[in-house]
Amino acid sequence: MKYHESQEMYLETILVLKTKMPIVRSIDIAIELNYSRASVSRAVNLLQQAGYITIGKGGEINFTDAGRDKANEIYDRHHVITEVLMKIGATPEIAEDNACRIEHVVSEDLLKVMREYLGN
Repeated sequence: MKYHESQEMYLETILVLKTKMPIVRSIDIAIELNYSRASVSRAVNLLQQAGYITIGKGGEINFTDAGRDKANEIYDRHHVITEVLMKIGATPEIAEDNACRIEHVVSEDLLKVMREYLGN
């Protein structure tokens, strides 16, 4: 997996976890993704260095404005792709699984076509 894709996956995971729990820490991400704590810790530090998140004294992870914007953009792409795949006949599970992979490579032009297809 490329760094860019990994970064996006972590941002999206943090965003989703924040809808489920009031405080998100690295351990929550590790459990959600079934990754080692060391791998998640490295990724979280890279996200912090990139200016997407801050880490509080208790280990709580919060988005910067840029991080929140990026995570919302990633989540939106994922949602649009999932909806299109289900609309053309994929089961929710198949659509979700493939959207995770497609969202990293889809062009903005194709995403626009998908949004138009959905009427967005």
